[in-house]
Amino acid sequence: MKVAVVDIKGKKTGRNVELSDAIFAIEPNKHAVYLDVKQHLANKRQGTHKAKERADIKGSTRKIKKQKGTGTARAGSIKSPIFRGGGRVFGPRPRNYGFKLNKNLKRLARQSALSMKAKGDHIIVLEKFDFDTPKTKNFIEVLKALELKNKKSLFVLEASNKNVYLSSRNLKSTNVINASRLNTYNTLNANIIVMSEASIEEVESNLSK
Repeated sequence: MKVAVVDIKGKKTGRNVELSDAIFAIEPNKHAVYLDVKQHLANKRQGTHKAKERADIKGSTRKIKKQKGTGTARAGSIKSPIFRGGGRVFGPRPRNYGFKLNKNLKRLARQSALSMKAKGDHIIVLEKFDFDTPKTKNFIEVLKALELKNKKSLFVLEASNKNVYLSSRNLKSTNVINASRLNTYNTLNANIIVMSEASIEEVESNLSK
């Protein structure tokens, strides 16, 4: 699959880059995509929820009324869940929501996500670009040139670039990551994927192992 390379002004450079069919043109496996996104969202959950159960409540341990003769059910503790202020029954406890997926399935899911974007012509290949200083205005000009001003975009770079990252940090609809951090969730969550030429080689290397 060939994709035209554009510059930061949105103009074609006259060059094309060849995208690997084994990564950008496979038949998407929707179940693998579902599992990978589900794992990503599960791993983001803190799992620090905690309700006070009977043993966690502070209060007297004396028997609150005699066993018989009251005409009501017997009760042995003010901390019982049936009383106001008592412990909660089967309340949430701290837990880890993460689960394991094998590497081959995760690789298939990421290949499927990229193939979906490539099939819909939602991948832009950009010449290597950099800013002399961090400036949001410069990044907005790039977005305007690529017609991405009001679209969710994901910029994939070959390596960390502090100036580019800081220039985009205040823009809610734009995300900048390294090629090594590309995953199924952020691929599908963006309307357009903007990849630098050098990042393509790294992505293909990571997903072909």
